[in-house]
Amino acid sequence: MSENIMHEKDIQKTSLRQKIVFALVQVFLYVFLLLMAVIVLFPFYWMIISSLKSLSEYRESVPTFFPRKVMFSNYAQAFTSANLGRLFMNTLYVGVVSTILSLVITILSAFAFARLEFKGKNALFAALLATMMIPGELFTITNYSTVTKLGWINTYTVLIVPFLVSVFYIYLLRQNFMQIPDELYLAAKVDGTSDLKYLCKVMIPLSLPTLISITILKMMGAWNSYIWPRLVANDEAHRMITNGLRNAFTETTGDVNYPVQMAAVALVSFPLFLVFVFLRKYIMKGVSRSGIKG
Repeated sequence: MSENIMHEKDIQKTSLRQKIVFALVQVFLYVFLLLMAVIVLFPFYWMIISSLKSLSEYRESVPTFFPRKVMFSNYAQAFTSANLGRLFMNTLYVGVVSTILSLVITILSAFAFARLEFKGKNALFAALLATMMIPGELFTITNYSTVTKLGWINTYTVLIVPFLVSVFYIYLLRQNFMQIPDELYLAAKVDGTSDLKYLCKVMIPLSLPTLISITILKMMGAWNSYIWPRLVANDEAHRMITNGLRNAFTETTGDVNYPVQMAAVALVSFPLFLVFVFLRKYIMKGVSRSGIKG
């Protein structure tokens, strides 16, 4: 009898230790996540409070972690000084047009590699995947030489055409297409359905999460692009929003009005923040459904 009681006490002690260890692990995990969240969010917090300070307060040797006087006028000044309306429209036009054309190319290419049979398909797809190992910066010189010869400098064409094809998006969508059962395709062919009709009626609806992810990522890429637009189309009529913020707030004395510049950066970042908050589940769902088949 005493042995049973001792055994039960040992079990209770072991259970208590396990609960304590589990609780400590959970506390450590949440503290670690909280610390990482602070590290990630602090630059955004600093951007916001800097955009609300006066220039004299911003230049103080000892920084303040909250503005003494909130300057909402910095946002109005940023919008007019940088001509943000024009920059927004240029970026939106390039983003929408390039995204639509890129989706068409990606869908047709992924369908060809996933469902159609033609000679050299696997070798061609392997060659396309091999290009992903080449840094994009290496293409800059050849692309610049090509668009210069074509006379595309300082046009919308030079901002749209060179980056319409993305091997990564083709690969992503191809993997999603290959998860659709072959029996559906064979049954459609028996019924006399054309490849294009099968693509539009079956494959695209079933792959909608991945297509939404590609659309979001493509738009974000166009919104954030900096080096190429600055190199080939930095005139007033075609300037993108990232380039427009570079020198728009330099005063005649050569000094930069950093609070106003931070206000402009906050305005530019706000649409991307909304995209991430409201559409993040589509990005994760689309990428996770791509799988590894093939």
